[in-house]
Amino acid sequence: MIEERLRVRTNGALTRVAALIARAGATPNTLTLLGFFGMAVAGALCAGGSFFAAGITVAASCIFDALDGALARVTGAASVFGAFFDSFLDRYAEAAVYAGLLVHYAGAGTAWGVEAAFAAAIGSLMVSYARARAEGLGIACRAGLFARPERIAVIIVGLLTGFVLPALVILAVATNATAVRRLFRVWGVTLSPSRPPRSP
Repeated sequence: MIEERLRVRTNGALTRVAALIARAGATPNTLTLLGFFGMAVAGALCAGGSFFAAGITVAASCIFDALDGALARVTGAASVFGAFFDSFLDRYAEAAVYAGLLVHYAGAGTAWGVEAAFAAAIGSLMVSYARARAEGLGIACRAGLFARPERIAVIIVGLLTGFVLPALVILAVATNATAVRRLFRVWGVTLSPSRPPRSP
């Protein structure tokens, strides 16, 4: 997936930038919040039809999202709550963009735009939920192509190029396909005779 490839290729650069940020006294949670607020602004821009500005804002917000983990490692501030807080706000941040697009297309009277935005939002949440629930049951579950980095990449490209509706259709189909793929992944693992049944 994109996430692993980006982590390998950018880890050194992120660590160096995080070291500079650490000198300014910023905390990982501060960067997490900045990334979230950036995505909320992008959602508002989407609602107003300012797609290109929204795309730039989403891309900028991703920088904060990438740096919070690097800063936590550099400063030794990594914590269980910090990781949870990051994932928690990531869900709201992504939903803010879909909500903005839904509002825009509802106002424009574009029914299938509303439907695509809604389906993409549900699919995105289900992809994340499927992984979290599976891992809560002790099952590794990263199957499928459309994890968060892939989704954000499609959103950015769609907003910057103006092909927002095609991007939403792609996300509506691909995210839900990924969620179903993870369902079958967990089903396959739990059917394996080598895996002991989990106590209720």
